[in-house]
Amino acid sequence: MKKDSGLYLSAREASAELAISPATLYAYVSRGLIRSEPSPDSRSHRYRAEDIRTLKERRVPAPEPRAFRSFDADLPVFDSAVSTITEAGPIYRGVNCVDLAERDALEHAATLLWDVTAIDPFAPDNLSHVSDEMCLIAEAAHRAAPIDRAIAVLALAANADPAAFNRAVDGRALVGARIIRLVVATMLNQPPSAEPLHVQVAQAWAPDHKHASDLIRRTLVLLADHELNASTFTVRCAASTGLSLYDAVIAGLAALKGPQHGGAGVLASQLVKTLVDRDVAPLIRERVALGERFAGFGHGIYRRGDPRAISLLDALTRAGAPRKFTREVPERIAEATGEFVNIDYALAVLAHSLRLPSGSELALFAMSRCVGWIAHACEQLQHGRLIRPRARYTGPSPGRGALLDAL
Repeated sequence: MKKDSGLYLSAREASAELAISPATLYAYVSRGLIRSEPSPDSRSHRYRAEDIRTLKERRVPAPEPRAFRSFDADLPVFDSAVSTITEAGPIYRGVNCVDLAERDALEHAATLLWDVTAIDPFAPDNLSHVSDEMCLIAEAAHRAAPIDRAIAVLALAANADPAAFNRAVDGRALVGARIIRLVVATMLNQPPSAEPLHVQVAQAWAPDHKHASDLIRRTLVLLADHELNASTFTVRCAASTGLSLYDAVIAGLAALKGPQHGGAGVLASQLVKTLVDRDVAPLIRERVALGERFAGFGHGIYRRGDPRAISLLDALTRAGAPRKFTREVPERIAEATGEFVNIDYALAVLAHSLRLPSGSELALFAMSRCVGWIAHACEQLQHGRLIRPRARYTGPSPGRGALLDAL
């Protein structure tokens, strides 16, 4: 037997090892995940056994919850120390976010996700740089949606910040804190402040509600990160090109607006408004009979209910929010459809209970998720590699155009 026979597998052996089709095997090779080379007889290719084993371990981690298997194994997979998702809720660098939300603020969640211990990026003197042009844009967009106004102002912010491209770990954390403060201030139509972020939001949007500050604090921590969702993947792709953290956050804000992502909270608010003056049970029966879905219910991972939503709804109940929305609606919909509550519905109940402005669900989501985006962008910048997935071509065969010309 040749000494290198254990180093390689044939296409059939590699496909069987990973339980995939040959087409998927070739897709992994094209993305650089598996090394391939011609066999000594040059009539076929062989594949590195080491790469096959590594990929197998990454695709099927030991503690993987059953619900995770609904995700496409062919999608890109990154190694990340920022966060992960479990059935008990997202884990921020080893800390369950539901536990963190019981006591801490978004600023602390940020230092945890950014892995910063030597400095305080949210020190009072680390305020956002605001140019005259940024002020003009903010004023012109005064009546625009908060997320659109933030995108417009951030587009000029990197030029106003002399440290926007700082490569040091602590330097990037300082830039990140300035971005968060700028995003929150811009969404609130206020100048940047060193006040706690949840206090700023509560004072601007719910000054007369005694529980608003604590409920918003909890919400911001719960939403800070959720591994590689659509907006976070977008941010990592943008950051991999080497642009600034400001521009990476713009990419995330744009992706978050979609109705299948952050925009789902707005749809859930429409459900809440519909139920304000209606009996819950008949309306749910009517919608179920018509085959309608309920925004804010069902999740690809949390099949028995989103722990973040449960935490927030419990807190809203203790704060005196109507049990019709915190208890009855989730129970009735789960009974009728088998789909359990997620964070989008809890956000909608929060907005209704605190009488927050229209669109605040998406704005709160964006304010909070900026923290996670910055964590992932910094990690990607440290890797220094361009994210360049490959496409599996399904179009016409090469040469088809010449064949058509001949006809």
